[in-house]
Amino acid sequence: MLNKKLFDNSPYSIEENYFKKIYLKAIINLTKYHFNNCKIYKKLFNTLNFKLSKKTTIQEIPFIPTRLFKYYDLISIKKNKVVKTLISSGTSSQGYSKIYLDKVNSENQVKALKNLISSILGNLRLPMLIIDKNPKYYNRNQFNAKTAAILGFSIFGKNHFYILDKNGNIDYKGLKKFFEVYKNEQIFIFGFTSNIYEILLEKLSLKKFDVNFSNSVLLHGGGWKKLEKYKISNLDFKKKLNKKFKIEKVYNYYGTIEQAGSIFLECENCGGFRTSRYSDILIRDKNFKVLPKFKKGIIQIFSILPTSYPGHSLLTEDEGLIIHDKDCTKNFKGKCFLIKGRLAQAELRGCSDVTSN
Repeated sequence: MLNKKLFDNSPYSIEENYFKKIYLKAIINLTKYHFNNCKIYKKLFNTLNFKLSKKTTIQEIPFIPTRLFKYYDLISIKKNKVVKTLISSGTSSQGYSKIYLDKVNSENQVKALKNLISSILGNLRLPMLIIDKNPKYYNRNQFNAKTAAILGFSIFGKNHFYILDKNGNIDYKGLKKFFEVYKNEQIFIFGFTSNIYEILLEKLSLKKFDVNFSNSVLLHGGGWKKLEKYKISNLDFKKKLNKKFKIEKVYNYYGTIEQAGSIFLECENCGGFRTSRYSDILIRDKNFKVLPKFKKGIIQIFSILPTSYPGHSLLTEDEGLIIHDKDCTKNFKGKCFLIKGRLAQAELRGCSDVTSN
């Protein structure tokens, strides 16, 4: 379904009319495919009385609120073709999103993520420090967003060291040994933003643990979660990491489990998150009208990777605004955007008539 040459180019090598022509065609083809193969998506489509045409624009493509994945099995393949099921983080009262992947969809996610991560790490696998515990100590019955991220990014590193032991305590002895072995090599550090703050900036720095992180690339994402009251700006976050550990290369990313693989990496030029050959975004108001650049609203995300489930056009529960559209740098023809937080009331109307009956 996807162009075989999609993964041959840099994810940020975007021609002038790429999104209006090539990307839009891919999204329309996915819309047709999921309409014909997913019963619930078809019902949504029919409820909206929407019809595709040659003049259909990206703004007109129907979206699915991400929370709909908590209530319905949204799947466009036969269940016996499923090779992996991703499960979102959450509570039993909130429900869990289930994302069904077949072999092709799973492989394409890895290819896209590899290209995106290579843009900051290069093509070599680096010794990897993970600011978490080994996923084997989590509930393996639930391949959730957290374990999926750890395992997903782990394939781009080698000789992995998990900073926490199975009880969630810092393994100081193991950490010291890790840095003794790789003191002259570049290191890839990965963790969730809240973990980086709590474990590195709080616990490790208080211990005055003598390690040199200067030759490192740090990637973080996932927001502040339970540490929301300690939230600081991305710039201040970087300054603290540089001041305490001399880390200069720090990248944030934004992504959802419903569109795993096509994450949005931080732009080195403006500090926002940028789209790629695999992804695009729109900003909508509370009535779902598309907003122009610099106007804050609900983030709608697109991905051309989801072929086994209708996750190609999603309305998130996050607010943000576009700050660049083809004008961030001379050679980048995508968009850059900022996240401004979660919706106060993450109950999005518009799909209330969709049922599985």
